[in-house]
Amino acid sequence: MASLTRTEGHHYEVALFGEFFAKDLHAILNRITLHSESAHHMHAREIVFEPFDAQHQRDTGNDPVLLRARKELLEPDPKWVLYSYLKPESVRVHPEATVRPWATCQVTGDALCFASALGYVKRSQIYKRGYVFRRGPLVIQMFQQEHADPKTQKPIPARADNLWEVEVKTATPVRNTPETPISKVIEAVLEVQLLMKGLLDLRRQDV
Repeated sequence: MASLTRTEGHHYEVALFGEFFAKDLHAILNRITLHSESAHHMHAREIVFEPFDAQHQRDTGNDPVLLRARKELLEPDPKWVLYSYLKPESVRVHPEATVRPWATCQVTGDALCFASALGYVKRSQIYKRGYVFRRGPLVIQMFQQEHADPKTQKPIPARADNLWEVEVKTATPVRNTPETPISKVIEAVLEVQLLMKGLLDLRRQDV
């Protein structure tokens, strides 16, 4: 059996994204570490699910809502978290950063069977290995992707020269209220963008 708790109301994630070559790892790692409050290693497993009728939805002009399951493998007692993003807000409304509605569920039990019971089927799976940093309301993830072995489902180590990816985003879903305006969080991610200027290009993306 699985149970969940869900955030209520309209919550959002604010994010910027970037990527860089392995030769720049130490310089970027040092700069982010210098401007962060904490840092530790990360190794996460992520599975993306889509509705069983996803192709029909696409054929009729609709974008299916994807469901994602994530587990931090380095935690003492790792738990699955299910979350889903909706379509990002228009670039005309938020040109500086990706702002997208975000629903998240803490799952107790078998999250993968739970997703199946909701009418979802597995579409893809990856592992992410690297570092995670905290900076105020933000989490900065720096990682290389690892693919899963088709037979064992275990991660296949990334090649040393594989691209590194960076995600600068809100650590938890935020509500756009007078007390916690989205504009303040956008300012926070843009501060990181400015700190990394000349070394790492952080940008908005809509996927």
